[in-house]
Amino acid sequence: RCGLFEMRKIGDEYFAFFEECEDPKACTILLRGGSKDVLNEIERNLSDAMQVVRNVVYNPKLLPGGGATEMAVAMGLRRAGLKVEGVQQGPFQSVGEAMEVIPRTLAQNCGVSVIRTVTELRAKHAAFYDKAESKTDGEDMGPCNWGIDGKTGKLVDMEELGIWEPFSVKVQTIKTAVESACMILRIDDIVSGSKKK
Repeated sequence: RCGLFEMRKIGDEYFAFFEECEDPKACTILLRGGSKDVLNEIERNLSDAMQVVRNVVYNPKLLPGGGATEMAVAMGLRRAGLKVEGVQQGPFQSVGEAMEVIPRTLAQNCGVSVIRTVTELRAKHAAFYDKAESKTDGEDMGPCNWGIDGKTGKLVDMEELGIWEPFSVKVQTIKTAVESACMILRIDDIVSGSKKK
């Protein structure tokens, strides 16, 4: 049941509007644009935004954006690599370095000094990591949310800035990257194996 039914003319067409419904099961979003290209772009953007909302509703976990998550993972991998001896350190260090691509790209897109900004971000995360390891009273410090502001290129606490990314998207991105690297390594082995014959 709807509280208000109304016919409205928008542009050259008439549309039926059912408003103030009790327990509605569906809704319609009416999009308008100056041209078909603009309208298609608006539709794509709306679809992307709705998919982000869907991901957060199904898995309501968020991670800090601005490269903060990637830098924290990179720092954790580097520290874990130091505890391993020999050749086995290589993958830890390489994946840790690869995770820094996102902060590096953000800094580059902002037009700031990439080396200085990424080094400062790495230092903030390392200091936080050291502080967390030295704590003995069992108090939880929470995550290190420092990342790069995409507009200014400055280091900012992402929680204060309000930049968050869906957990499920971040996990899927990392899984896809690792699977792609493994596939390339397997193909490289096959190619190098065939050259020896």
